[in-house]
Amino acid sequence: MYLAMNRFTVPIKNAEAFEALWLNRDSHLKEMDGFVEFHMLKGPEVDGKIVYASHTVWVSEDAFRGWTTSDAFRNSHKGAKTTEKLFEGTPVFEGFTAIQHIV
Repeated sequence: MYLAMNRFTVPIKNAEAFEALWLNRDSHLKEMDGFVEFHMLKGPEVDGKIVYASHTVWVSEDAFRGWTTSDAFRNSHKGAKTTEKLFEGTPVFEGFTAIQHIV
């Protein structure tokens, strides 16, 4: 299992627009082999900002890498440059390979 996360720091004044962007987008994730699940996480407000994390679970890192080079990825991210003003800096990517899974 592979977990891919991007963290976004969003000024509180942009939180509503940022959430609407994610809640209304067509991600195309379900079309991808190896996709397991997606969560958009919202952290607490600190100093007028909220940290959000997109959290995607894949069967393997190879499946995730396949997503990042796919037409579905390009389609789901088109127009991304126009939304950069909603968050500070660039998204912070973190990738994790599971070494233990308890259900």
